[in-house]
Amino acid sequence: MTTVATNDTMTFIDRRTGASGTAPGRERRQFGDSREELSPEARALADAIDSYKLAHRRRFITYEEMLAVIKSLGYVKQGM
Repeated sequence: MTTVATNDTMTFIDRRTGASGTAPGRERRQFGDSREELSPEARALADAIDSYKLAHRRRFITYEEMLAVIKSLGYVKQGM
């Protein structure tokens, strides 16, 4: 939080808003946006995680949520 003192009063400056005074329309991501270097399987996982985060309005996900996304793609642990 940033405040600026002006003639004995404190004014809050929200630096998250753009020049138009509104918050940016795009969510920050937990993982990078670049997917060119990913294998097809990794790209599918990244897309599934992004879809989950959008559907559940989450910026970051927990390990349990990530496991649920992975399982939803059909992955199962084999052998132990």
